[in-house]
Amino acid sequence: MLDGWAKSRIDPLMEHSAERLAGIGITANQVTVASWVLGLAAAAAIAFEWYVLGLALFLLNRLGDGLDGAIARLKGSTELGGYLDIVLDFAIYGAVPLGFILAEPGANALAGAVLLVSFYVNGASFLAFSAIAARLGMETRVRGPKSIYFTTGLAEGTETILFFVLFCLFPGSFAPLALVFAAMCFWTAFWRILEARRLFG
Repeated sequence: MLDGWAKSRIDPLMEHSAERLAGIGITANQVTVASWVLGLAAAAAIAFEWYVLGLALFLLNRLGDGLDGAIARLKGSTELGGYLDIVLDFAIYGAVPLGFILAEPGANALAGAVLLVSFYVNGASFLAFSAIAARLGMETRVRGPKSIYFTTGLAEGTETILFFVLFCLFPGSFAPLALVFAAMCFWTAFWRILEARRLFG
């Protein structure tokens, strides 16, 4: 929901940094993999209840996620790069809630499990929609140039970042926050199903 607003403000900063990184030979895929390592480190820090460190590492992960796309736009995107970006993003989106579950299993396990199921359903609705849209030759640039067909929704990347930041700032409130975000993800998946019925039916 907020991705378009955030993108218009962040992209100019990312493009300047991407030019400098590309100028010294750093590739988009290198940034993608390095960001993934930072994201896993964030999840590990959270599991040990080092929430401030986890937050810092997660924000670096998200910074890298913006930079890899900016470098790809400069140097030319590849199918492998788009594939890695999506897969490793999903890995981090699953690892961070798992970190909170491991940190406080008694308080966080149920809400964390519901959140992970909502990610699974929302991710499946997103990827299946994209695959069918590609097979039908559909294109969209609603979120700028992307490797796959992007649909908008109530829960997108910006909302995910905001909730993950809230999880780290208020770890004692992880459970209610996770359930709120899970509801947003389930609604986004349901809306996408309605869109699929309208466009593919």
